[in-house]
Amino acid sequence: MQLDLEVSTRIAAAAMAKAAELGALVSVAVVDAGGNLVTFSRMDGAEIAGPTLAVDKAYTSVSNRISTHGLAELAAPGGSLYGIQSNGGGRFVIFGGGIPIWERDVVVGGIGVSGGAVDEDIAAATAGLDEYTRIRA
Repeated sequence: MQLDLEVSTRIAAAAMAKAAELGALVSVAVVDAGGNLVTFSRMDGAEIAGPTLAVDKAYTSVSNRISTHGLAELAAPGGSLYGIQSNGGGRFVIFGGGIPIWERDVVVGGIGVSGGAVDEDIAAATAGLDEYTRIRA
């Protein structure tokens, strides 16, 4: 499955709805399997760093095929990927809010959310992923 504009827009809308429910002001990015931006949305009043971080969280999740909060554990001192955040031209983000979108055993895209607390970003990204699951059902 290819993430098209319609599907990625629904994913982003679900993530933003969850963020609003949590009281978080966020930016949301959905990228395709190549890490290319398909959809981006920013809530009024969201932080200025969010647009860059949301896109890079989505990119990180696709390029490493792991959530950014999962990557954080591996990138910690002593972890098997310690220092990875210094690679990839500085695009690899190692805190929560980026989740890859899997179709069977292939990553077809990723969602990145930035602007809330880490737990809020993760919850919003997960809501976007849940929407993708509903679409595919």
